[in-house]
Amino acid sequence: MKDSLNRALARYQRTFLAFTTGQKLVAVLGTGALLLAGFLVFRWASAPSYSPLFSNLSAKDASAVVDKLDAEGTPYELTDGGSTVMVPKDKVYSSRIALSGEGLPSGSEGGYSLLDKQSLSTSQAQEQTNFKRAMEGELSNTVEAIDGVQTAVVHLALPQKQVFADKQEPATASVLVATKPGATLGAEQVQAIVHLVASSVDGLDTDKVTVADSSGKVLSSTDESGAGGAASTRAQEISDYQDQTKNRIQAMLDRVLGAGNSTVTVTANLDFDKSVTETKKYSYDKNNVPLSQTENTEKYSGQGAGSGVTGVVGPDGQMDSSTTTGTGDGSAYEKTSKTSDNAVDTTVERRENAPGAVRNLHVSAVMDAAKARNISGATIQGLIASAVGIDANRGDTIQVSTLPFDRTAEKAAAAELAAAKKADASANQMDLIRNSGLVVLVLLIVLLAWLKGRKRAKARAEATSYVVEQLRAEQLERAAAAAVEPSPAMLALESTEQSETEEMLDELAALVERQPEDVASLLRGWLVERP
Repeated sequence: MKDSLNRALARYQRTFLAFTTGQKLVAVLGTGALLLAGFLVFRWASAPSYSPLFSNLSAKDASAVVDKLDAEGTPYELTDGGSTVMVPKDKVYSSRIALSGEGLPSGSEGGYSLLDKQSLSTSQAQEQTNFKRAMEGELSNTVEAIDGVQTAVVHLALPQKQVFADKQEPATASVLVATKPGATLGAEQVQAIVHLVASSVDGLDTDKVTVADSSGKVLSSTDESGAGGAASTRAQEISDYQDQTKNRIQAMLDRVLGAGNSTVTVTANLDFDKSVTETKKYSYDKNNVPLSQTENTEKYSGQGAGSGVTGVVGPDGQMDSSTTTGTGDGSAYEKTSKTSDNAVDTTVERRENAPGAVRNLHVSAVMDAAKARNISGATIQGLIASAVGIDANRGDTIQVSTLPFDRTAEKAAAAELAAAKKADASANQMDLIRNSGLVVLVLLIVLLAWLKGRKRAKARAEATSYVVEQLRAEQLERAAAAAVEPSPAMLALESTEQSETEEMLDELAALVERQPEDVASLLRGWLVERP
């Protein structure tokens, strides 16, 4: 086995020494590349898969967790700026249980955990300070839960309670937020932060909360009425409504005229005033039965001074002649009153108009004269009016015009695009030619190397076969000359000679591999000199 291995190594060595310089370089580089690829594949296959152990850790907790993992010899990785600790997937639960037993992570940077270690000796001022710090920590964690917010710091100013309300100072708050790379906070998110903080603190109004980013820019409104934030929200709503209306009209015109042959502008005036209207109506149905009914009758008779109509003087000083009667012989009257309490239906209607209604809408559209020759402007105007709901009673206007479009920029862009495509095609063609030339060159080199190797192999085979035939002929001549049965000593001698012959054949093969042309020339010389 050892001899076979040595002979194989020797054969490989002789083969490598027979290579040219270029072939040796290719062989060395190829072998190195294979070894490197195998090493990388083995390393990738043997690398453990990591999973999060803890996330959103403070700097203090992350340091303590890392120190504990180092002490236990557990491999780890830090991500998210050091706030997330990753460990191998098969060690997540065991490491988490072990660290929890050690009280990690402790979460000692704020929150209501600050109130856990208070004692009876804690003063009122210290208690209030700890409560304020706990509130600030909890609010910071709440704000950090919003998408796009990386870190947040909340400061509260909570004045002491006063006996009289008119002397009570208002509570205020300030929020400093740092966004994640590439993220920005919208107006709605800022308003959400303001309302979250204001709703979490007793007696804190939204206009007393200030939100700023890490660059020092105030994100919340700076006035007491909050008009700054509301104005940005209103502007965004107006812009969204105008874009939505414009896109509907533009899509319709593109289907009729083609893309790029029309342009649309929309201006909307939205009503953001909130109004409440209450209407109270009373109705009575005569067919309904009265709730209550009262009837009184008064009669009087007696001697009178004369005949005539008599009655009761009313509140306005007039005589009520309809309820009294009299005769010439005396006086008499009769009074009847009837009161009915009927059910009256009452309807109270309360309407609250939501902000955002359209006060008026103005639309203008321009069509390319070259594309709209056979299209009536009145037709397009009617289509637009029906699509967006133009109402002339509320002051809406619409204007459709046909004008020639300036295509200079489009032609220049088309020319540049064509030139760029041509340049790309030329570059691709040159790359194809260059790559094809390289491939052909490599194939030629391989073909020449193969032909040269084939020539050397043929010369080596001829030289080796000639030498072997010569040795066989000499052995046959020796055997014929002896013409006797070989003795054990002769057999041993022949075995030794056979081993020597094999070694000589190996040496001859190596010589032929190293210098095939020289050996072939030598053999041709022997053949010429031989009688």
